[in-house]
Amino acid sequence: MSRPRITLFDLDHTLLPIDSDYSWGEFTQRIGWTDRVEFKRRNDEFYAHYVAGTLDVHDYVRFAVEAMRVRGQAAYEEAHRRFMHEWITPALRPAALDLVRGHQQQGDTVAIVTATNEMVTRPIAAIFGVPELIAVELERDAGGWITGEIAGVPSMREGKVVRVQQWLAGRGLDWLDVETTFYSDSMNDLPLLEQVDHPVATNPDARLRTLALERGWRILDLFERE
Repeated sequence: MSRPRITLFDLDHTLLPIDSDYSWGEFTQRIGWTDRVEFKRRNDEFYAHYVAGTLDVHDYVRFAVEAMRVRGQAAYEEAHRRFMHEWITPALRPAALDLVRGHQQQGDTVAIVTATNEMVTRPIAAIFGVPELIAVELERDAGGWITGEIAGVPSMREGKVVRVQQWLAGRGLDWLDVETTFYSDSMNDLPLLEQVDHPVATNPDARLRTLALERGWRILDLFERE
């Protein structure tokens, strides 16, 4: 009997041509939530560390969610609706939407696995029609609002493998029980790419493209990276 098929997608630069986390930071500057000069300097610095694979995700998440933490749930929800309309919807590409739907129509269980936090990404996953989201989960206070800290294992680098394994275990499954595919653009995702049955280097950065060619992995260019 064939194993159930699980298809996993990274989000930023894989299904989207932009980085949603970085873009959310840019958006908060434009609506006056953050200092244009200092926030941009630090946001750029954190992003450079992410690309280099040296990001301290805990420090970054504290920085990235501070503006919404201070302003509260209602302000976040209103701002995020604008963000979706002004930044995310224009960035959607038919090829990416069709790829996700194609796997769903084939009967695959589809999940998005991202190093971006849940507050930014859950509405984006919904646009792709993917209810299963494995993202950086945020700690909540007694009132149910975010504290700025990460809850559990952050879904970054090796943490993506851990979080997917936990997700599978919640379904009564292990890696050997399923046939897995993972689409990603980044060398940061090498641990999960090496874990799955079918790694797909998608809109890959230069280092991942070189590695994929060396290993004979499938390379898929859905769109140009922005």
